[in-house]
Amino acid sequence: MRRQAMVPAFALLALAALLPGGCGTIEKDKRALSLQATTNAYQSALCWGYYETAYGFLDPELRKGKALPPMFQDLRVTGYDVVQPPLIQAEGEATQIVHIDYIHEDRQVVERVTDRQRWRWDPASRTWWLRSGMPGFQ
Repeated sequence: MRRQAMVPAFALLALAALLPGGCGTIEKDKRALSLQATTNAYQSALCWGYYETAYGFLDPELRKGKALPPMFQDLRVTGYDVVQPPLIQAEGEATQIVHIDYIHEDRQVVERVTDRQRWRWDPASRTWWLRSGMPGFQ
């Protein structure tokens, strides 16, 4: 009988030892899912021409007191290919590499920019912010 009582106690002790690591893993998974959702929303905003919305993904420090650059008035994104999906590299930092095809309405010449996006996790707002700025359209 005594052995039967030890088995549940041992199982509870083993489960308790796993919980702190498990909670950390769950938090990392949530953060990774949040990053994927954020980069997808940013991509959609650019592809559909919602440049003000895309601009809203920039870190507030980068856009403080600045309006969307005028080059976006005649710009149209024609392609967005993810070369390297979002990858969390360090605690609270991630990168993604994309190729963006675009045209200026007045020129009608397709051009491509490689955008190396750097994202930063803000634990206070629980949001990923784009630190690398808007793509370098010429």
